[in-house]
Amino acid sequence: MLTTLSDIRPEIHGLPGARLKRVTDHVREHLDQNLTLAQLSAVVHMSPYHFARLFRHSTGLPPHRFVVRTRIERAARLLETSDMSIAHVGRLVGFRTPGHFSTVFRRLKNVTPRWYREKYLQSDGLNREEARTRPSRAAQARSGRWPVDRSSLSIGTSAGNMVSSISRDTKGEIRR
Repeated sequence: MLTTLSDIRPEIHGLPGARLKRVTDHVREHLDQNLTLAQLSAVVHMSPYHFARLFRHSTGLPPHRFVVRTRIERAARLLETSDMSIAHVGRLVGFRTPGHFSTVFRRLKNVTPRWYREKYLQSDGLNREEARTRPSRAAQARSGRWPVDRSSLSIGTSAGNMVSSISRDTKGEIRR
């Protein structure tokens, strides 16, 4: 009597090693291009759905996420070793706009590309591994681990040309 799903169908295996290498090499060689699931599956002569399932089983990542992470890793290496503009680095690794590149870089590395290049890899005293794992100031502030000076909270309102600012002193008194 069949009782589990694994009894009904055989265990799903990942892509064979040669096919996985072929598709990952293709991704690394064509990072500057728009890589679709159909194109990646065609490299290994499979249907897109079947390819996506096997690729995820082999790598632990869906194909699109693998492509994005590969792009960001290549961008990080370029930021470390070259003095190209951040926008140019973004274009080289396949992002159409600098804003999208910066957003995705920050999401994966927890710092902006500029911060990564200037603060983490120059004379900040951090080694490269710490630079990749250290959370951003914004993430630290959201989690409450970053010291925030609450003594001078200011609220700015504008009405026409007049701007007023209200702040609190250290005793909590409102001053204008």
